[in-house]
Amino acid sequence: MSVEVADFGAGCFWGVEAAFRRVPGVLDVAVGYEGGSTRNPTYRDVCTDETGHAEVVQVRFDPSQVTYGQLLEVFFESHDPTTIDRQGPDVGKQYRSAVFYHSQSQREQAEAEILRRNNSGQYVGPIVTSIEPADTFYRAEEYHQRYFEKKGVNYSCHVGNGKKR
Repeated sequence: MSVEVADFGAGCFWGVEAAFRRVPGVLDVAVGYEGGSTRNPTYRDVCTDETGHAEVVQVRFDPSQVTYGQLLEVFFESHDPTTIDRQGPDVGKQYRSAVFYHSQSQREQAEAEILRRNNSGQYVGPIVTSIEPADTFYRAEEYHQRYFEKKGVNYSCHVGNGKKR
């Protein structure tokens, strides 16, 4: 079996992790931090909004069961990609909408998906999702992994997906 990796920042990582865990072909999802300058950041470090990291999910998937394009669909439908450094009440660079690509193909697919969505007329404003090369993924503290499962809640910390009503 072939395994590929995809990294996405879509605000609070708990709800995004839960969304990706429901996708057939996704083998594992870990929450963590990516795209900043501090080595081995902690949640407390990232929450200062001074490290430059985004809260992200790292998705390990079997491309014979789910495509990267399908993962992009889950990503864009799971958060509001039209807000800069914000998801609902959460504000700061750590909550930015970002695709961290691992290959030129992932970059091109993300760029094409943003163009398609911007041209669709479905959104309240332009998509501001950044497309960044994958950087070091720092796994978040264990209490953040599978957070909603551990708490026994079926909840999302995201409000809307940026589409017109």
